[in-house]
Amino acid sequence: MAKVTVHYAEYFRQTMQRLREDGLLLVTADREGKPNVMTIGWGTIGSIWGRPVFVVLVRPSRFSYSRLEENPDFTVNVPSAELAAATAHCGKVSGRDRDKFRETGLTAAPARQVRAPIIQECVVHYECRTIHRNDLAPSTLAQTILDEYYPRDDFHRIYFGEILACYAEEDASERLRVRGGPLTGLP
Repeated sequence: MAKVTVHYAEYFRQTMQRLREDGLLLVTADREGKPNVMTIGWGTIGSIWGRPVFVVLVRPSRFSYSRLEENPDFTVNVPSAELAAATAHCGKVSGRDRDKFRETGLTAAPARQVRAPIIQECVVHYECRTIHRNDLAPSTLAQTILDEYYPRDDFHRIYFGEILACYAEEDASERLRVRGGPLTGLP
């Protein structure tokens, strides 16, 4: 199916819904271009420094962390609900010793503007280049967040990726239909 250029905020609602339901697929690549995919459940889209950005959080223990440190490019790919099993798999195994693309049948395809590939089977794609990164500051977090998400002190690094390209399948609205009125699961 043809992919058409869209405004980065056009599928914000659907992207956030998929993030909360099954997760999104973050793709990184090493210096030689070998891709890795991981499932992310935390992130957001916005405008910072007058630029469209996708903000993602990655722990140093994750294989994708080393890739993001080597290569500032990454893509965020929005899977339909039909890819829930593949998305779950990419969140359970490490790319250090597994080929998640082969194991899930997902296809790494060239991106339009960045070195990291997209996932062909996904519905919406955000191509990003890191313009800022910083480590989460534990001393500034609410105690409830520390207790719930950081019992082993494996604090995230936050990557601010300028969105250089955004495109979607022509029928993305149908494939990513948001159930009901307001976004379910969102505060």
